Amino acid sequence: MSMKIRDDRQLRALTGLNREQFEILSETFGNAHAAMKERAYRQGLAEGTRKRRPGGGKKGALPTVRDKLLFLLYYFKVYPTFDVFGTLFGMSRSKANENLHRLCPILYDTLVDLKVMPYRKFDTPDDLVKALKGNRSPPSFHTKKNWTKKRITIV
Repeated sequence: MSMKIRDDRQLRALTGLNREQFEILSETFGNAHAAMKERAYRQGLAEGTRKRRPGGGKKGALPTVRDKLLFLLYYFKVYPTFDVFGTLFGMSRSKANENLHRLCPILYDTLVDLKVMPYRKFDTPDDLVKALKGNRSPPSFHTKKNWTKKRITIV
């Protein structure tokens, strides 16, 4: 099953990305996905567990790389339950969970390749402090309004 996206607004609502960003991410994600499939094929040949040539067998509910990427981005934007998630993409909840965990490392590699994944591994606390000094403080979400608590009195 493939979701039909009508326009840029719908794509942004589903994934948080505009068409141009999605295309850039899709191309790099496709390359990372192809590399992962090639590694799995070579490993299967070496171990003697490979039963089919690449492309053989039943096609899944996410036939294209774009469908796989949309699947991941939708999950990370909305965080639906796997019951809802599986229903939206035409698969069982267990298959939705399996696909998510199989595809997440590919998305991670893609974001690292595009240099948009923050570095999160530090050997010492000093390395962390050095990394933080180079960054500016994150923007405040409540800069335009002064949020105050309202007191409600029940008589």
